[in-house]
Amino acid sequence: MRKSTSSRSLLTGLLLTTAVACGDAEPSQPEVPNEVPADPLCDPTITVPTGLCARVYHPGVGAARQLAVASNGDVFVAVRNRGNQRGGVVALRDFDGDGRADQTESWGDNGGSGIALGDGVLYFATDNAVLRYSIAPGSLTPAGAPETIVDGLPSDRNHASKSIARHPDGSVFVGIGSPSNACQAIPRTPGAAGKNPCRELETRAGIWRFSTDQVGQTQADGERFASGVRNAGAIAVHPGSGELYAVIHGRDQLRQLWPAFFSDPDGSEKPSEEFGVIRQGADFGWPYCFHDPANNRKVLAPEYGGDGVEVGLCADMDMPAIGLPAHWAPNAMAFSASESFPEPYRNGAFVAFHGSWNRSPFQAGYNVVWIPFEGDAPTGDWSIFADGFAGGQITSSNQADNRPTGVAVGPDGSVYVSDSLRGKIWKIVAG
Repeated sequence: MRKSTSSRSLLTGLLLTTAVACGDAEPSQPEVPNEVPADPLCDPTITVPTGLCARVYHPGVGAARQLAVASNGDVFVAVRNRGNQRGGVVALRDFDGDGRADQTESWGDNGGSGIALGDGVLYFATDNAVLRYSIAPGSLTPAGAPETIVDGLPSDRNHASKSIARHPDGSVFVGIGSPSNACQAIPRTPGAAGKNPCRELETRAGIWRFSTDQVGQTQADGERFASGVRNAGAIAVHPGSGELYAVIHGRDQLRQLWPAFFSDPDGSEKPSEEFGVIRQGADFGWPYCFHDPANNRKVLAPEYGGDGVEVGLCADMDMPAIGLPAHWAPNAMAFSASESFPEPYRNGAFVAFHGSWNRSPFQAGYNVVWIPFEGDAPTGDWSIFADGFAGGQITSSNQADNRPTGVAVGPDGSVYVSDSLRGKIWKIVAG
């Protein structure tokens, strides 16, 4: 089903008043000084580093998720199904270069979250499949119906959405989240033990790799590339090294389910959202282990006999390069490799954080973070790049005005950010 529009929405007078979003957790290095730009085209609710401007590229495309930007600057947005509204792909084009979309094309028969561009093709991940559309260079719409690369992916219960990343060799990585919080015998029950072994790991809580030379595959045709990954909502391939990176959602409800071991502050600040390289055969330890940011180590989960201190078998699990703040909910990542964008944002990764219900009332996140690299490796530092999306201090995720869900980098280095609530798209530009 296809819908086309060509118009510009006048946003003057509709922008919200200036606000700075909450920040309960501090980055490991000082933040780059932020300012609210005076440029009338800049959204005054979004704070960005000095010299940059966050423009509203589109006022709303629906339940927007991840983004991809073509070499000519066209923007493709994955849109989920929501209620009676069917999702799909929304393609956007800015004809006159003013940082706002002039043309909108909507197509696809089912909603999804993951999206990636290849040479003349677009990959789109629904909750249970990866589709490939043929798209001619410079076109906003596909040439026809999609091919199904893989179908029948598990999508029951939690973490149904799929993230995808395309490798230069043509294969595609698919993040498949866990169906539960901690693989308990009775889900989300105080004091309930975890299932041992956790059979959920056989088809969930990992990253799979599929060849794109073959259509009609099932999950069994793919390679389980990494395991113990609770939910890799944000994955991307580094453009230099070709290595896969991810930001992994940590588990929920430490304080609610195990109050004897974890205080209210512990529950809000633990465990880390784990950023790091994902190599073949990696095991990040879910559900048996989680990363404790206070000590920078993996500790045994209470469902498996842990007390918040014991390490046990977790000493052998893969570690993140950076432990990012708990319950910020990383949902997308994009590498910057453009010499046209100002320093220090030319070599590193942007991560979009959606915010989480499990951090209430100590809410934080709802921002875009910058993780600098030196050469092909992260430095270990990070800072908040764009903030203010939530609309001010909030105590619950349902109070947020906007929730960043997708992030992508354009050919000129500009950073695009999507919002899952109204589908607003921002373009952060220099000047």
